[in-house]
This record gives sequence, C-alpha cells and structure tokens, in this order.
Amino acid sequence: MNAEYRRQRAVYVISVAAELAGMHPQTLRIYERKGLLAPARTGGGSRRYSDADIRVLQRIQELTNEGLNLAGVKRVLDLEAENDALRQQLLQLRDQLDTAVEATHRQYRRDLVPLRQTVEPFGWRPPLRPDTPA
Repeated sequence: MNAEYRRQRAVYVISVAAELAGMHPQTLRIYERKGLLAPARTGGGSRRYSDADIRVLQRIQELTNEGLNLAGVKRVLDLEAENDALRQQLLQLRDQLDTAVEATHRQYRRDLVPLRQTVEPFGWRPPLRPDTPA
C-alpha cells in the first residue's frame, strides 16, 4: 500500500476527525451542509474522514480565524482548488511544449549538414579572392 493511498483513504470517524482538527463534531456537520467538506460515507451512511479532509478542516479554521465567514471560506477553498488545477495543467502543458521543442530540434539536427560534408559538383571550385595568387 503506497503512502498516497493511505493519505487519501478515509478512516477517521467524525469524533476522531473533530478532535484532530480541534473542533466539535457538530461543526464538521455544519461545514458539510455548507458544502465546505464532503467526507466519504460507509455503506451504512457513517461519515469517514481522510487526512486530506483534516487538512481542509484546518484550513477552514485558519480562514475563519482571519475573519472570513463560511461563504468567504467556501470561495477561498474553491479558488485554491481551481488554482491548484490550473498549476497542474500548466505543468503538463510545459512538459508537452518541452517535448515538442526537443523533437523539433532533433529534426533540425537531422536536416542540417555541416558545410564540410556537402558534396561539391565536379569541377566546381570556390571563387578566388582578389588578394589570393592563382
């Protein structure tokens, strides 16, 4: 089992998640109702929180401590998520661009032949410069 899988896996019940985040369980329910958080659910409907959910709860707490209301917090979280997605897209596009540039440069190197390797037509000689004796 890799670390990323364990980090994303929802394992904490609401009381443990609330304790880890330093909040009351009812606060987590309110955040879910407001659309700030979407914990996983078991087959029986119980909430399960992941490490990523705990980080979101901590971020919500930071923002509310700075004076934002829950609507403002939701907007900030949405914008941060959008920003992260755009950064990922930019990295992918840069990789694609680098690959395309490298391919183009490889093609140029194949098409270019150094002057010394060119074939000269039979009997052709470069013109003499006026200061060169014949």
